[in-house]
Amino acid sequence: MRRIILFTLLVLLLGIGVAAAHAHLKQSVPGDGSVLRVSPPQLTLTFSESARLTALWIEPEGGARQKVAPLPASRAAEVTVALPPLKPGKYVIAWRVLGDDGHVVPGQLHFTLQE
Repeated sequence: MRRIILFTLLVLLLGIGVAAAHAHLKQSVPGDGSVLRVSPPQLTLTFSESARLTALWIEPEGGARQKVAPLPASRAAEVTVALPPLKPGKYVIAWRVLGDDGHVVPGQLHFTLQE
């Protein structure tokens, strides 16, 4: 029984180490859940490690998802992308990054643009 418990703990600890190795979002501008008065000219994503942005979309509430391009070609821990002019409303920005460990990690954030 003791061996089973030790084996289970070892597997859990290894899993935590692998999960922590992926690029995760540390900060964004605009921030998740923010309320803005002016359309943001750009999006800045700061990750826990160097990553390459492979896809980026913006979707207004009740509207169609739109790809944002061009994306930076190089890897960086901080990625900045120009955004199109936005109308007042609620938005979701979604992305995929390729981390240093070779894993693709998706993410998203929400913000509101007031009139």
